[in-house]
Amino acid sequence: MTNDSVTKRDYYEVLGVGREASEQEVKSAYRKLAMKYHPDRNPDDASAEEKFKEASEAYSILTDPQKRSNYDRFGHQGVRGATGFDPADFTDFADIFGDFFGFGDIFGGGGQRRQRGRRGSDLQYDLEVNFEDAVFGLATEIQFPRLQPCDSCHGSGAATGTKPVTCTTCGGRGQVYYQQGFFQVGRTCPGCRGAGRTIDNPCRECSGAGQIRKSRKLPINIPPGVDHGTRLRLANEGEAGAQGGPPGDLYVLLRVREHPIFERHEDDLHCEVPVNVAQAALGSEIEVPTLEGTDKLRVPGGTQTGSQFRIRGKGVPQVHGGRRGDLVVHLKVSVPNKLNREQRKLFEQLLDILPVDNTPTEKGLFEKVKDYFSG
Repeated sequence: MTNDSVTKRDYYEVLGVGREASEQEVKSAYRKLAMKYHPDRNPDDASAEEKFKEASEAYSILTDPQKRSNYDRFGHQGVRGATGFDPADFTDFADIFGDFFGFGDIFGGGGQRRQRGRRGSDLQYDLEVNFEDAVFGLATEIQFPRLQPCDSCHGSGAATGTKPVTCTTCGGRGQVYYQQGFFQVGRTCPGCRGAGRTIDNPCRECSGAGQIRKSRKLPINIPPGVDHGTRLRLANEGEAGAQGGPPGDLYVLLRVREHPIFERHEDDLHCEVPVNVAQAALGSEIEVPTLEGTDKLRVPGGTQTGSQFRIRGKGVPQVHGGRRGDLVVHLKVSVPNKLNREQRKLFEQLLDILPVDNTPTEKGLFEKVKDYFSG
């Protein structure tokens, strides 16, 4: 590892964004830092200039899908030779500062502005699944509308047999420049609206947009152990990019239906099972429900309402592999609402011979159960 990679700050930390930040969030964060530390606003301030360059370098990596992917996987080693900041090579630099100054973009430098395709927008699809499917996984298919390249013109926007031509107003740069003080200032070209090219004969299918909205069917695999609110990322399944840019991503947000019996807490499942007074007092073997059928549980004599028993490996599997959670059975001693004559006689006999202790306990059952789940 080089000294450079040791001393460099994390690019996400530099911009103050999370690793899941979208391209727009990265751009917005950079704008704020660039406005704050730009050398023209901080003359003779070497520290501000260094922070400006650091932020610009981070921006140039995190807005390039391939460079960002390499950085996410390998850190600074994955983008060696791709870092550094040069205004002449910083394709979106003019766009960044166009929002700050009323006169448009700066630092055109008189050079050729390279046109780069724009990444497509990310999409979100809300998918509701059954409780069991979230636990054991599911292979399914979803259908959603999205922008994708036009089949007729293959994304060019031009009618069959024709193609876009270089804009004669800006020479393909997408901007027209003029001098203002010490800066050469650029405005978006009025002839091509920044595209750098014009279409004389637009495609009839997409009206020259190069994209068309169509329904997309997509098979997806939901891994075992997902929970309500889990978000699955499907790379390159979002909106198509403009001018040949890469597509966005599709995020599938899972909403898990509640189960009539089981309640989930992390990787464990909980359920309440009733036992009658005799079973609780004398002890017995009962059958308890699981997501895979039933299992046997030995109830010891003298069991009280609220007693908990754990059945190993009958809970929820971890999403990325590893051990499976447990099933926690909460027993509830059930007292009959109605008694026949024989039953009443037996309970009256018990009442005469059993000790009576109605001293309040330290904390009620409800509080104990609440403490269990909150703790």
